[in-house]
Amino acid sequence: MYMSYYRDNILKIKLIDFKGENMKKIHLGSSNIEVSAVAVGCMRMSGLTVKEAESYILSCMEQGLNFFDHADIYGGGQCEEIFGQVLAQNPGLREKMFLQSKCGIIPGKMYDLSKKHILESVEGSLKRLQIDHLDMLLLHRPDALMEPEEVAEAFDTLQSQGKVKHFGVSNQNPMQMKLLQKYMKQPILVNQLQFSVPVSNMVSVGMEVNMNTDGAINRDGSVLDYCRLNDITIQAWSPFQKPNWGGLFLDSEDYAELNKVLEEIAANYDVTTTTIATAWILRHPANMQVIAGSMKTSRMTEIAKAADIKLTREEWYKIYLSAGHLLP
Repeated sequence: MYMSYYRDNILKIKLIDFKGENMKKIHLGSSNIEVSAVAVGCMRMSGLTVKEAESYILSCMEQGLNFFDHADIYGGGQCEEIFGQVLAQNPGLREKMFLQSKCGIIPGKMYDLSKKHILESVEGSLKRLQIDHLDMLLLHRPDALMEPEEVAEAFDTLQSQGKVKHFGVSNQNPMQMKLLQKYMKQPILVNQLQFSVPVSNMVSVGMEVNMNTDGAINRDGSVLDYCRLNDITIQAWSPFQKPNWGGLFLDSEDYAELNKVLEEIAANYDVTTTTIATAWILRHPANMQVIAGSMKTSRMTEIAKAADIKLTREEWYKIYLSAGHLLP
């Protein structure tokens, strides 16, 4: 076992005893890679100092959250820079975590999945993170001008150079993935998609089959079924958000019934509604991974507790219906 220690009142890492062995693990896609079922989203890390980020990262890892999700655009690159400074100050920490980043968005201008942009983006991420490789690279958004042959060439180059080990996508439908996979040598391991109790069309479309209802509208090409059939892990982003980035549904008057049910079930398990909302996602047999973006250690603790809870079928459906979904 490894031991944590303090130096100059700041937690530094050489040999660490991370007490997260019981955190639920999932396999990424078709690989044998085991990672925490709850991943740490780093989009808001630019709001922390390096010292605060260090404390936060170590707290997450103590709870078994060893998967960290970045993107080249988060905080204009500052999120990766701050994270990189933490790694530089803590030798040996990098090897104990799984680092993922994304590329392809040029904010306010365009999406760019050209070979040139992918390669340049990865170089930038590696420099900011102060590491020599990413464990996973995702294409952040579909690019209407994407040439899959170019993407495949970029992936081959990055893998042969040892700069990226594995690849995935974000916000893509089945046909987009199938087109890309036609040219890729590597398997697509993950697809990062928005998913929460209210934002769950990829579930409702399978429930309201042959119905003239809003939930029956197939907006994503049956992406949930496609990912399950092809061993692609769904990473659920914005797990506590209303539709159309309308803010949090937790404690929102817009979802009074949902919050009432969450509170009732949370009381039964002696946890918070945040924990139950996370457990609802983890209960799905697709074995999704939740991307949690809070920068508060207390909230991450609530989220991590969801890995210890398996909701009953009745509880899962009660939550689903309380969000306004239908049972035909």
